[in-house]
Order: sequence, then C-alpha cells, then structure tokens
Amino acid sequence: MENGAKVQLEYTLKDDGGKVLDSNKGRDPLTYTQGQKQIIPGLEQALSGMRAGEEKKVSIKPADAYGEVNPNAVTEVPKEMLPPDSLKVGTELVAQSQGGDRRIVRIKEIREKTVVIDLNHPLAGKTLFFDVKVLGVDPPKK
Repeated sequence: MENGAKVQLEYTLKDDGGKVLDSNKGRDPLTYTQGQKQIIPGLEQALSGMRAGEEKKVSIKPADAYGEVNPNAVTEVPKEMLPPDSLKVGTELVAQSQGGDRRIVRIKEIREKTVVIDLNHPLAGKTLFFDVKVLGVDPPKK
C-alpha cells in the first residue's frame, strides 16, 4: 500500500501478558489513510506494503506507540477541580486543556486537599502486540 491509500483494518491489541486490551473483531473495521499519521507510527510502518487479505502479528515498542512514561506528566490539582463522584484511585477522566485538546487522565493518588493525576497515555511505556488483518486497500486518488 502506498501513502494516501485508504485502509480498512481488523485488529486485536494485547499487552505483554497476552491480555486483550482492544479489538474491533466483529465490529466496523478501523479505517485510516496510510502516511497521514492517523494511527501510531509503529503500526503504520508495519502495515506499509501489506495488501488486502494479508495478516500479520506485530510488536510495537513504546517509542513507536504512545512513548515512554513521562514522570513530569504527573501533577497535583485541587480536589474541587474534579467531580466528587470520580474521586477514586484509578478513575479515568477526560480533561480539556486551555487550547481545547482533550486527553485521558488517571487519578493516581488522593490527598487531603489535592488529587495526583497522571497525564501520560494509559498505554505509555508499554510494548503493544497487534494481530492485524488488512481487509481492504483503496489506492490514493490521483
């Protein structure tokens, strides 16, 4: 497949212990445009050159997925900034930056007046294992 091709993909994502983290089997295919950075870089690179009907097992290192865990991405916020019913360690919330970007944050620790939140992507620092099948490839429009 070449850059600009529209790709339809079936995948199962597992962690290093073999636990399924995500899958679209039995659901709509993942559709993306090759070369447009719409999926993680390591997966896009692994899919390059594949054709419809081909299957592959791929392992993606953190640097080519969601990056390493950044210790500076852990911060404290006042408790009142969060919904009271969400104040449990491990809860994932969607936060919006002043620029309008949305991201998932996780509650890491609850203190007397503050909450420690982790802004790292939930899959940061993890090697990801994909079972992928290319369902279709539409060549780029000239």
